[in-house]
Amino acid sequence: MKKIFKRTSLGIILLYSFHSFGQNKNNYSVKIDSLISSKTTKPFNGIIIISKNGKTSYSKIMGYSDLEKKAPLQPNSQFVIGSISKQITAVLVLQEYEKGHLKLNEPIRKYLPELSQNWADTVTVHHLLTHTHGITELDKPTAFKAGTAFNYSYSNTGYDLLSKITERTSGKSFAEQSKELFQKCGMKNTFHPDTKEYKNLVKGYSEQENGKIELEKNSFRNAPAAGSFVSTQPDLILWNQNLQGGKLLKADTYKMMTTKQQGAIRQHPLSGKTDYGYGITVDTKDEILQLGQTGFAPGFVSMNFYFPETKTTLVVLENTAYAPNDLRNTFFYHTQILKIVRQEIINFHDSTKNVNTKHH
Repeated sequence: MKKIFKRTSLGIILLYSFHSFGQNKNNYSVKIDSLISSKTTKPFNGIIIISKNGKTSYSKIMGYSDLEKKAPLQPNSQFVIGSISKQITAVLVLQEYEKGHLKLNEPIRKYLPELSQNWADTVTVHHLLTHTHGITELDKPTAFKAGTAFNYSYSNTGYDLLSKITERTSGKSFAEQSKELFQKCGMKNTFHPDTKEYKNLVKGYSEQENGKIELEKNSFRNAPAAGSFVSTQPDLILWNQNLQGGKLLKADTYKMMTTKQQGAIRQHPLSGKTDYGYGITVDTKDEILQLGQTGFAPGFVSMNFYFPETKTTLVVLENTAYAPNDLRNTFFYHTQILKIVRQEIINFHDSTKNVNTKHH
């Protein structure tokens, strides 16, 4: 299979020649291997796993948990998972909703009466879950009327508020709530960062403006509920199995979480127009349902997507953030791997339609 790799100052751009898909058309293993093994000054440093029906169909570990010591990454290496954390928070919120402890469309003043701004009387839990609340800072007015737009700068503040709400309604700390959730899922290596229970957290690295790769000291910059949970690739597989398998939420609640919510539409720097449910993106391009999230924390670049039609999970975790001010390049490997996996699923989808058409 002929491929052309073009190197640029910000990474490599993968260009397929005209007949690239002629051989091994559905073999994403060959394509992913070729992508991540190409010679470049910005090598892939992380973990990739693809699971179908709970069985691993592709797995690759490349690079180091500690670049200085050249300590190799391991299957149980822990990463800061960025915004993948938001769907965990959303599940905890929705579990409180199912218990009758909170309502999605009531103003958050009911749960957080100490908030000083008037927006606490109009912003609801639903607005926080969908990033449509307009809050920029806790002590400032909203940028727009709640429910009328998507937060331009995305929203970590909103998810931090959600964690505070569930603390009030459950009577437990957010760290305690999440620990119980992870135990229920069998996720023994996933933690709220404040517990300090993680033992295999790898070092995160960021490329500087001068091109040097340096140890990142600010990986826990974001609020835990929004972007600082620590997890592993096997645990994220377990998370998808539990969430998508109906073990965490009632069917109606899960459907609500994974439905495109009105107005929850973002112009994403990686994928363009992106629709959100509750804490999760909902993509239906090419007639393929894709549920999940990318995640960025200083020094860590992550991706976790699930495709219900084929029960496929794709997890990509990297602890080297190249060009962190240009997310298209930061997520280069992630987006290319996603394209390869999506193409395989599209091929499967098309072949299934063709078979059904012939039978009819």
